[in-house]
Amino acid sequence: MHDVVICVDAPAFAASPRDGQLRGAHVQGFYDHDRRLLHTLCLLLNDREPEPIGVQSLSPHQVRFTAVLRDPRDRTDDPTMIVERVRTAGMGETISLRNVGTRERRLRVELAAATDLADIADVKRGLRRAPVPCTGSRGGVGLEWRSASGHAELRTTASVTGPAVADGPEGGTLTWSPVVLRPGESWQVTVTVVGRAVPEPPGHPIRPGDPTPWSEPFVETDDRRLRDLVSWGLRDLDALRLADPLGGTDGGAEDQFIAAGCPWYLTLFGRDSLWSARMLLPLGTDLARGTLWALARRQGKEHDVFREEAPGRILHELRPATALHGNGMLLPSHYYGSVDATPLFVTLLVEAWHWGLPDAEVDALLPYAERAMRWVLERTGEDTDGLLRYNPPRPDGLRHQSWKDSEDAVRDAEGRHIEPPLALCEVQGYAYEAANGLAELLQHRNRPDEAQQLLNWATALKKRFADLFWLPSADGPAARYVAIAVGHGPTPVSGPASNMGQLLSTGILDEDGCRDVAAWLAHPQFNSGWGLRSRSAAVPGFNPLSYHGGSVWTHDTAIAVGGLCATGHHREAQALLHGLLDAATHFGYRMPELYAGDARSNGSPAPLAYPAACRPQGWSAASGVAVLAALLGLRPDTARRTLAARPAMRVPIKVRGLVLDGRPLAVEVTEDGGCAVPELPEGWRYVG
Repeated sequence: MHDVVICVDAPAFAASPRDGQLRGAHVQGFYDHDRRLLHTLCLLLNDREPEPIGVQSLSPHQVRFTAVLRDPRDRTDDPTMIVERVRTAGMGETISLRNVGTRERRLRVELAAATDLADIADVKRGLRRAPVPCTGSRGGVGLEWRSASGHAELRTTASVTGPAVADGPEGGTLTWSPVVLRPGESWQVTVTVVGRAVPEPPGHPIRPGDPTPWSEPFVETDDRRLRDLVSWGLRDLDALRLADPLGGTDGGAEDQFIAAGCPWYLTLFGRDSLWSARMLLPLGTDLARGTLWALARRQGKEHDVFREEAPGRILHELRPATALHGNGMLLPSHYYGSVDATPLFVTLLVEAWHWGLPDAEVDALLPYAERAMRWVLERTGEDTDGLLRYNPPRPDGLRHQSWKDSEDAVRDAEGRHIEPPLALCEVQGYAYEAANGLAELLQHRNRPDEAQQLLNWATALKKRFADLFWLPSADGPAARYVAIAVGHGPTPVSGPASNMGQLLSTGILDEDGCRDVAAWLAHPQFNSGWGLRSRSAAVPGFNPLSYHGGSVWTHDTAIAVGGLCATGHHREAQALLHGLLDAATHFGYRMPELYAGDARSNGSPAPLAYPAACRPQGWSAASGVAVLAALLGLRPDTARRTLAARPAMRVPIKVRGLVLDGRPLAVEVTEDGGCAVPELPEGWRYVG
């Protein structure tokens, strides 16, 4: 995937090799709503393929491929025919030929097309589906394919001058011949790719019609890496936007959210979409509102073993149809198999409230948050240790149900796979943070008794956590570390993992615990020099190219940086942040979902790509805004109408275009670490 050129305009995308020729291999093709509409689109000029000389991203949804065609009759080695293909996700491409030579050129232009109309789940598994027969042309201006699973068409703006033919099972060919170009002349044709799944999925996310629910902030700093990470990330997030077709029916704004990632997860994902919206809260609450409503409408209502649905539980992922995924997983279109999306839903509502989500929206969403919290309380009440565990009810669902959800996501210090039921450490932190946040919101809504019950529950969870999750370390940077999970017994799972970094901002750790975790995160066992490894490099089972067993995840590093800044561990935060920013320069600031966890000190000139990573990916693209907010130390408190801005580093930086309570906000940090907030919304005050 790291060599694939992706342009995306959710829910559509196109994946191409660097020469732009689609040959039906691997992930190549035009896609929409998880359906591959075309896998072959090959251009021939006089029976030859043009020679590629360059590829350029024009925007997240558009890319230009440039090639040349040489004429053996020319008396120069210079190419005389320039070929450009501008490919646009969700539309098609424009092919341009330009004669820059001194001779007239006569060309036969052929465009061969084919498809298998495969589901994205089959493409990801590497399955080869039989080609769908081409049914011929549409009045001489296109080709068409139909199957039981979908329908696709290739249309053109100009009538073909040769026959538009179906070439049997491999597809069809559009031909323009002759195309005569005198010196200096150009020729152009646009082909459009359209299609749909059969039957069309009801309620599936659609392309937004409204503009982005945020404005790009203006960041003035000497560190260009940070500026570009924010800027390029927001461009990718724009392309990853989706809208809920079930929302906005009253004439209001669309309910927009961020898809998890392209190409594999271009849809609504509970945890991923929630984290992306949470990271972007400093730019306004509209995205959080849309994300919350999209998930609230699909909140669990009944007990269903196949969907793993339960009353109050928040959706894990939404697909057009039930599909067979890798490792024998059969996942329904509405799947609830995650343990963390539900508490994260509660926390996003609370944080959006603090950033100024209007009271009417907060009150309308509050019942959904209460139902979500009720699911958390009931789930922990059923557990003998009072922890929030996952234990999948069926063997063909997700085995691990937090963000580390691969088959071997949880290993002990000996490298052995640990099976559910498991209580992951960061999930307890999410639950603790959600309970305290919801208690504060209920207290502000004059419901003190319910608020106190939640506070009492959170206090008890914090004590259980302290008793069960800490393990001693004989040779680490601190005398103890937080176990990745607690299993049967309850037995903590040995072996340090990055999960403990996500605890720092939840409040479940005391001051000493935060100090110990910070020491681990900055240690070379975890800090690869390019970001935070997902597993300690010092334990068996570490693999720098393992999905969750040693690779670096962009969002995991950003969350750890935020937690380190929030708890005052600025030196450790700076070490991780600079590695992340340096990695961004090597990825062209389009940060992948994850990349290899090889040590920078081993002489690697650049971070290595993880072969199957999504790129662009939602919470990776949002990580630039997350670390920017962490450096500024922004903490709004809507109940008290105060804003704290406690910078984490002594670096001059000015940021304009942030949003608090629906109004523009600017923050300036000086060389000595001082901070100024020139103007606050009416009724708010700055507390330093």
